[in-house]
Amino acid sequence: MSTATYNITEIAQLLGIGTSAAYAAAKRDELPVPVIRIGGRIVIPRKPLDDLLGITPDPQEAA
Repeated sequence: MSTATYNITEIAQLLGIGTSAAYAAAKRDELPVPVIRIGGRIVIPRKPLDDLLGITPDPQEAA
């Protein structure tokens, strides 16, 4: 089962940028998707990024 969010490392890989650049973009609210901050943790909802990148979820992961 996949989680409902991506972490910043996963976002960096998907967007083809470095982890430091992804953290900096999240801090400046420059990522093209919503950013959720919980304490010191940054997560990004999976659906908005998947929609932006045209990623379709694997139906077996949803089961």
